[in-house]
Amino acid sequence: MGLRLRNTVIVGSGLLTDQERNIRRLLETGAGAVVTKTIHPSPPTDLDERLVRLPTGMLNSTTYSKRPVGRWLTALRSFAQDDLPVIASLHAGSPEELGALAAEVQTTGCRALELGISCLNEEPGLEEDTPDRVYAYTSATRSRTSLPFSVKLAVGEGLVDRTRAASAGGADAITVSDTIPGAAISPATGELELGGVFGYSGPGIKPLVLAAIRRLRARGFDLPILGCGGVASGRDVADYLAVGADAVQVYTALHTDMHTTLDRIITQSAAITAAALEKTS
Repeated sequence: MGLRLRNTVIVGSGLLTDQERNIRRLLETGAGAVVTKTIHPSPPTDLDERLVRLPTGMLNSTTYSKRPVGRWLTALRSFAQDDLPVIASLHAGSPEELGALAAEVQTTGCRALELGISCLNEEPGLEEDTPDRVYAYTSATRSRTSLPFSVKLAVGEGLVDRTRAASAGGADAITVSDTIPGAAISPATGELELGGVFGYSGPGIKPLVLAAIRRLRARGFDLPILGCGGVASGRDVADYLAVGADAVQVYTALHTDMHTTLDRIITQSAAITAAALEKTS
């Protein structure tokens, strides 16, 4: 995607990447790149957005950054001036709006985008996203920008067709996986945590994403893949690379001791890579 990465560990999009100072600190800690919280021209303002930690991951009902597009454009210009590997995550209410937003972002000097079009928390119907929808958003973006971009998709039924739609629409890469539908019961009330079914992330989805990436490669899918889901150690990074991912995103694990955890994952990943090279030399 046109970025020179110091390593293959990228910090994924989320609450932790909603501020310029956090993004800079994560890069200083050693991240190969950072993906911003998803920038949206009109994010929902009437949702109860929260996180619930689980023994094996996290549920969240969050959607997009509430910071105005103008503020993000200023931050992205600053990142570009300092030659920082920051990927802008974007979404909008329609394919045309997304294309227009991508064109605005290109003027900042930002070098790469990720289309965060699969947030099921705002649109529950995305549990069954369609290739036609993926193609519409992807092709509209490609028609308005020359920047390289990845399309972030969730594992599940029809992933192969959705990745083909992204490729046909002009994507340069795909990110697998966005959160998947999850639910938990509150022991105190016996009711659903967060009041419904929302995005689950964490160790539980790693086997699903590994299988999905392996399947895509076996079927000849040749665009770069950013693997994402349940990364909490250097071993997890190595596992994703082993099945065909080109880089790996980490996010949920960083909600505990953010910078210490990121540094540990990067250090472990480097050690595993070095050991593998030594074994083959």
